[in-house]
Amino acid sequence: MNTKIYIFTFVLLITSLQLSAQSSVLDQYIQEGLKSNLQLQQEQLNYEKSEQSLQLARSLFMPQVSANASYQLAGGGRKISFPVGDLLNGVYSTLNQLTGTSNFPQIQNVNEQFLANNFHDTKLRVIQPLFNPDIYFAYKAQKELTTVQQAQKKAYENELKYNIASAYFQYLQTEEGLLILKKTKVLLNELLKINQSLVANAKATKDVVLNAEYELSKVEQQLAETEKNNQVARSYFNFLLNRDLNHEIIRDTTMMITSNNQQTIDQLTTQAIQQRQEIKQLEGGLRANQQIVGLQKGSAFMPKLSAVGDVGYQGFQYKFDNSQQYWLVQFGLTWDIFKGGEKQVKIQQAKIDQQVMTNRMDQLKKQIELQVIQAHYELEMANKALEASQSGVRSTERSFQIIQSKYREGQAILLEYLDAQNKLTTARLTQSINHYELLRKEAALQKTIATL
Repeated sequence: MNTKIYIFTFVLLITSLQLSAQSSVLDQYIQEGLKSNLQLQQEQLNYEKSEQSLQLARSLFMPQVSANASYQLAGGGRKISFPVGDLLNGVYSTLNQLTGTSNFPQIQNVNEQFLANNFHDTKLRVIQPLFNPDIYFAYKAQKELTTVQQAQKKAYENELKYNIASAYFQYLQTEEGLLILKKTKVLLNELLKINQSLVANAKATKDVVLNAEYELSKVEQQLAETEKNNQVARSYFNFLLNRDLNHEIIRDTTMMITSNNQQTIDQLTTQAIQQRQEIKQLEGGLRANQQIVGLQKGSAFMPKLSAVGDVGYQGFQYKFDNSQQYWLVQFGLTWDIFKGGEKQVKIQQAKIDQQVMTNRMDQLKKQIELQVIQAHYELEMANKALEASQSGVRSTERSFQIIQSKYREGQAILLEYLDAQNKLTTARLTQSINHYELLRKEAALQKTIATL
């Protein structure tokens, strides 16, 4: 007997020194959830969209090349007159008289309409930004916003892992609750048979049978309630994995190792601040806002320089020959010198946004510190509660065995038997709840420090 006690004590000691290893079954479910959860897929799409926005911002550095063609037909409208005939015909007549020839014919005055008829302009245009602070700082800001979106996706992954683990533990707890209540039902059925035998042999009155039937009906009600909770837990777990709500769930009953976390609150807080994606999210937002401040300053104090090049054909009739070929290069500079103080206002707004985000960062760090403290002490409390409930189960099991033997021998009354049985059932259910609550609290702490 002493050897068994020593072995049992040694096993408990080894168990208490181990960390609660996450179940391989649960690991598989978490990986399945990361692949199939609809909300996480939405976060992934948002991240991919942000990457495309970054590509769009990068493309603004590149030259824009476009083909432009126009053909014009026109008639009437304003005209410009050139009195060429009036100016030259007299001169030409004199020259013909002096030379005795007709080499200088008479010409007509010219009336040219402003709207060109049968005219085309076909060209290839290249626009290249040479210096544009708006494009540069917008690209840098979008790059940081992409990291923000990635951190948001990872933050939801951390939350999803915890939700899957918590839902799985809830399901296992209801399953174990059903087993405990079914065992209780078996005991009460045995009690009912014993009481019926006692009444039949005139060793007890009928009230003992009625009391046993009443206790049996109460357990039936508890079973029905637990069955409902079990179905709800199953449906919620399958919902997180985006599969049929009645899909079968594999039960892992080997997760019996209790946690023994040796890290201090300060160590846990430091780890959480280093690893939490919400911190990285705000850090990316701060860097993005710094680029926006730079954008506003650049727009206020720096010019924009660009080059435009055209090469093509222009002339009357739609044809392409050397006489119509041309090229043109233009350099443009835009510099807003004064816009009624609008630029300074935008700079101040961007700086205020920066201060707001800095304050939000300080607040977030305090919130994370509070979460770590709460998760740490809740885990400690859950560990102590489980130890106490385990001791309670051992005591009530032993007490019930004694009362059960006495009752069968007629040395205990029914009230004592029912009281011992109720205490045993309550102790077992409490132990089951505390066991899975401990696993949930461990998962909550891991979620808080982003190590789940």
